[in-house]
Amino acid sequence: MQKPQVVTVEEWERERADLLVAEKEATRQLDAIAARRRRLPMVLVSNHYVFDASDGKRSLLELFEGRPELAVYQFMDNGPEHFCPGCTAFTDNVPGHALEMLAAHGISWATVSNMPIEQIEWYKAERKWTLPFVSSRNTTFADDCGAGGGFLFSMFLRDGDDVYRTYSTTRRGVDRLLFSNNVKDLSAYGRQEDWEDSPAGWPQHPTYG
Repeated sequence: MQKPQVVTVEEWERERADLLVAEKEATRQLDAIAARRRRLPMVLVSNHYVFDASDGKRSLLELFEGRPELAVYQFMDNGPEHFCPGCTAFTDNVPGHALEMLAAHGISWATVSNMPIEQIEWYKAERKWTLPFVSSRNTTFADDCGAGGGFLFSMFLRDGDDVYRTYSTTRRGVDRLLFSNNVKDLSAYGRQEDWEDSPAGWPQHPTYG
């Protein structure tokens, strides 16, 4: 396994300072994008959806738990006894204390899937997940949100009994939310995935290999 080049402290500090310029520029660009995101319009969403939960039925409005905003991750349904590895990795990265912090900021969380609730509850127990997880099976929620048979992260806002969608993203837009990936991106070897631009000799493997 190859390793980064060994240099003097002075050389390392020069290289680090040069990279910092690019990092600061990227941070300012992300701040500008976030400012645009806060100015996005919103679209009215039907609130007739009824989800299956471990304790019965839940409406979309009830998923807010009285808070003004709701974050929803739509977990892929790959069929009986099959579970999306990417969705699993994402859900593994959602710790309970983070949801408590979101709740204190007025944001509730729900993971939603077209999987039957029995399959969801089995997998929750298997993975030791405690986060809110409901089934949208036999509803049009996934299609109406644009997830279809894939995965999607969306933000919703309520005004009384009216629910609006304010944001959604998928693919790398969801990827950036993973704590573990963000830490890996700061490490010498990165995520060690074969799509990354890494020096020759760096360890790499298929993303879900």
